[in-house]
Amino acid sequence: MYADKIIVKTFSELTTEELYEILKARFSVFVQEQRCLYLDMDGIDYRSLHIFLRDWRDVIAYARLFEEDDNPNTWHIGRVLTVRRGEGLGILLMKKVIETARLHGVSMLRMDAQTHAVGFYEKIGFRVCSDVFEEAGMPHVKMEFKR
Repeated sequence: MYADKIIVKTFSELTTEELYEILKARFSVFVQEQRCLYLDMDGIDYRSLHIFLRDWRDVIAYARLFEEDDNPNTWHIGRVLTVRRGEGLGILLMKKVIETARLHGVSMLRMDAQTHAVGFYEKIGFRVCSDVFEEAGMPHVKMEFKR
């Protein structure tokens, strides 16, 4: 139902309304829901692809994808969220992230995943490649996806 409605834009292509709704969704999930206090506006958004799904005005699924500084063939996925759960939005979003990376010739995807979401990412084909570490007050692991 939503697969053809997922949007991919660079930062400069985002409208002010889209940026507002993205930041609102990120704040809602990470700060309000998960009580994670961190600096969300870290400067990486400027060089990221923003992959998101909207339902009318609201962003209901989101991830950002960006090239790692030291390796142009490796991109990083971050700020992954779904506002509505149990509708398959996470799978649709991650399929679009992987498809977008492939279209850009990316051979490796990496992410710092919250430990409670590891099983979800493993079902998609990611594998854990680190011990547990704390990021923004929450347990995470590094994960990789090779095409």
